[in-house]
Amino acid sequence: MSTLHAGLGSSQWRDVGAIDDIPRQGARTVATASGAIAVFRTADDAIFALHDACPHKGGKLSQGIVHGHAVTCPLHGWVIGLADGCAEAPDEGCARRVPVRLAAGRVLLQVDA
Repeated sequence: MSTLHAGLGSSQWRDVGAIDDIPRQGARTVATASGAIAVFRTADDAIFALHDACPHKGGKLSQGIVHGHAVTCPLHGWVIGLADGCAEAPDEGCARRVPVRLAAGRVLLQVDA
């Protein structure tokens, strides 16, 4: 799992790499002052970002299996929605979302340094 690095500064949009740096149905992590952020790319090239911790036991979501617009936590199999960060029922809890967007093939995160 490679790691991308966000720049320094207050909360603003940061270029963290090209969309092609993230495999389809995969993830990469971004180191920030507030912790690791998992950036996901789905099979249909949608991009999502969540803090890299499952709400159940803190498993690294970046190491989970991406399917559709969800990721399955590698520790205990919780399914987390990428759009809202919330666990699918009957599980409960949400991973913190991070604003993310694409611009000219580049992935931009709104992060605090």
